Amino acid sequence: MTSIGKIRRSQVIGTYGPGAIIDFRSPAGAPVSAISGGLELWEEAKLDHRQRIYEVRLQSRLKVDFFHQPPIGKYKTAFRDPNGFLVEEDRELPAIRFPEWCFCPSCDRLKHARDWVGAAGDPDKWCQVCSGQKGKPKRQFVVPVRLIVACEAGHLDEFPWDRWVGHKEGCRRRDLKLVGEAAGLAGLVVKCDGCGANQSLAKAYGPHALERIGHSCSGRRPWLPLAHRQSCSHPATVIQRGASNAWFPIIESAIDIPPFSDEFTQFVRQEQYWKSFKSLTDPANIRGAMEDSGLESEWTGPPMTAREMEKQIKAILDRDQDGSFIDLRSEEHARLVAPPTSGVSDRNFKILPESLPAGFSGLIGSLVRVERLREVRVLTGFTRLSPDGQEKLPRDPAGLSASKKNWLPAVEVFGEGIFVGLDLAHLREWEQRQPVKDRIAALNAQLGQAMQERQTAGASVTISARHVLVHTLSHAVIERLSLDCGYSSSSVRERLYVGPDGSDMAGFLIYTSAPGADGTLGGLSREGRAERFGATLQKAVDDTRWCSADPLCSEGLASLFDSGNQAACHSCCFLPETACEHFNQYLDRALVTGNTELPSLGYFPTGG
Repeated sequence: MTSIGKIRRSQVIGTYGPGAIIDFRSPAGAPVSAISGGLELWEEAKLDHRQRIYEVRLQSRLKVDFFHQPPIGKYKTAFRDPNGFLVEEDRELPAIRFPEWCFCPSCDRLKHARDWVGAAGDPDKWCQVCSGQKGKPKRQFVVPVRLIVACEAGHLDEFPWDRWVGHKEGCRRRDLKLVGEAAGLAGLVVKCDGCGANQSLAKAYGPHALERIGHSCSGRRPWLPLAHRQSCSHPATVIQRGASNAWFPIIESAIDIPPFSDEFTQFVRQEQYWKSFKSLTDPANIRGAMEDSGLESEWTGPPMTAREMEKQIKAILDRDQDGSFIDLRSEEHARLVAPPTSGVSDRNFKILPESLPAGFSGLIGSLVRVERLREVRVLTGFTRLSPDGQEKLPRDPAGLSASKKNWLPAVEVFGEGIFVGLDLAHLREWEQRQPVKDRIAALNAQLGQAMQERQTAGASVTISARHVLVHTLSHAVIERLSLDCGYSSSSVRERLYVGPDGSDMAGFLIYTSAPGADGTLGGLSREGRAERFGATLQKAVDDTRWCSADPLCSEGLASLFDSGNQAACHSCCFLPETACEHFNQYLDRALVTGNTELPSLGYFPTGG
């Protein structure tokens, strides 16, 4: 395997997972475009079992035995060098060249990668004609083409260059060139030196552009070499190689919370032990399975008798069988909203309740500092052209592997945060106000019309008033905290806990995290102290009262029609997409503090 570049492990989950296109510069300076390989290729790279991750609730929900970190970085092997030190070797994320069509920026020739010159095992390709010519570099490297073809089912293929140029009958040479005659895409012309046919790329992005030349989706999956084609009925669409809609990850995440994250539970859920317990139907057989798996002798945690182990294993099996892991956020919310007065302290979860900030009694129900948390983020699949749930035709997410695996790729991160829960009595009274009902009904009508116009497949989306309120308030607090805690808004994330109207779940967790057991520096959790957070929250609420884009923003004219937003825009409420759970959708400042016509819209009173 030839190394072509470096990426961080966490980038694989959110940016460069299987099926995503990655652009590199080789050590020699050649541009190289590759598609990240599927999980079968990861297994060929000899995954190290020491890089497995366990999170019992996510494992149960996703029906897998474990998660695995991407094969990136140095791993210590079982072999030792002559001095007795363990030998380290590099593990590399597999990737396949894509797109394979390249052009020479000097002579404009356009050819498949196999037709350019290259050394065996070297990802670089160069033009033999132009290399070494006077005024030219010793090796004139060729450049991957910008245009590729994708469909909503996740398939990916080369742009049909020969079909697009429309060769004249009898053309045999088929020597293509990609000539830039003017600025922009309209100025790019595909030409055939053999027959003289030429065609501009101006209409390549037009509706039904590929249908007009008789090209449909090929069902190709280049990231899965062993099962690289499927039948497909989705229309093919031309996109740019580096377009943001070329790959949308589908990520599931969970935060460790006791008792699910205790050390013994994590130990038992390891595959070599769990396989002995998960198929048991009679609790009386637990002791025998313990002996068969060797669990008693290999446990290195706090001392436990065999009877205590048996009791805990039975509790773990009971939690699995009654489906209590399905609603991950309800469990997290229950632990966050009502911690003991002394807090909760665990290896990966430490929270401390705070008194309510002065002036916010009856508005805020709970304030909790999260001094330590562990989050597991799992990549379950991906989509193209549109995020999951916004497709025009019914589809399943594109797969990370050719066949179902008993594991999925994941990373674990450690960090800190602040949890804020709203006062439920005031929230329920606010939800029943007629201006609030009218406002949220108008928003849902707007969303329904937009989905109908887009002919979006699947069920319609209904957004509650508390969802918009909690989401908007979360964004306002993140913006304000980023000015004081030392972390930028792009490094802070939100986690919303919102149930249906009338439920007990209404709050948000603002947190930051980093790979590695050391986690982050504590600056964010310190801002959660009551004496500091009160001023922060007051400023955040005040920030929602106006926007530099008013009156356009306050009247909902600064947002896209189908965004699910009303009084919200880039000048006030929007955050970097890494921070927001909903791609900056479902935001409305008016539900936080009201507006000039209807002050009663606001959850927070006009005076503060």
